[in-house]
Amino acid sequence: MEKDEVITLEDRGFIEVNGPEAKDFLQNIVTNDIEKATNNSTIFSLILTPQGKYLFEFFVLKLNVGYLLECEKKSTAEIIKLLKFYKLRSKVDFTDLSEKYVAAVISLEKFKEINGSNLSKGSTTSYREDPVYVDPRNDKLGAKIISKLENIHLTIKNLNLKISDKKNYYNKSFELGIPQINLNKLKDKIFGIENNLDELNGIDFKKGCYIGQENTSRIKLRNKLRRRIFPIQKISGEISENDVIRYKNNDIGKILIDKPYPFALVKVVEPDLKEYANTELMCSKSKVKILKPEWI
Repeated sequence: MEKDEVITLEDRGFIEVNGPEAKDFLQNIVTNDIEKATNNSTIFSLILTPQGKYLFEFFVLKLNVGYLLECEKKSTAEIIKLLKFYKLRSKVDFTDLSEKYVAAVISLEKFKEINGSNLSKGSTTSYREDPVYVDPRNDKLGAKIISKLENIHLTIKNLNLKISDKKNYYNKSFELGIPQINLNKLKDKIFGIENNLDELNGIDFKKGCYIGQENTSRIKLRNKLRRRIFPIQKISGEISENDVIRYKNNDIGKILIDKPYPFALVKVVEPDLKEYANTELMCSKSKVKILKPEWI
């Protein structure tokens, strides 16, 4: 995106996690190391099932007191429900702040103008007391201002930003192979590691225990990863959720997210992904291509 562009994302939700045991509570549940979430660093993380299946993903920002989880807005209530399930006797509280905050995407150049020089993934600063961070998954997605609603218009004005269409941001995310819309269609259907979240800095394999760690670590350490999520390009026809992708009369993948940005879970071994990535394949009555991101 251009230096002076800004994209507001009204579809992002926010959950405050507060209380004297908030840090330990999150550390025992999420896949990334909460110790890394500081005033200078934002992390990307997720919650898995006990079997290691994907449930929810979010960014974790450190607040003066507690933490702020930034997630897909439509999943906010479900995430809070799950956190309450695991709360037990922990001294921790959860508050839905989705109507009080908004996420605004800015360029790395604008972030540098605010922060000085540090453009590393997850690097976090503040502007008018609102946190601003470089996307910890892929810096080509730029940076985000997490602003209180009453601040955002003045922030945009003070930074001389021009509002751009959010489709530009989600198109870029699709090009990079990072799904961000309709993530509920992945829920409990794939292992977290199959969603490439190890490659996107969402899983810390050196931290202590978390929910789903055993299977996640086994797949990683024993090199048992057989499938991954990839973006799908439609060549002809229409595709639907659960349509099967075929190569040489063999089933090699299945559409999990059909629109607006299609993603499929596909084999990366037996056959090797190199054999059919970026080639024309049959998918039900349609033709598609599997797009392999350069970072995998």
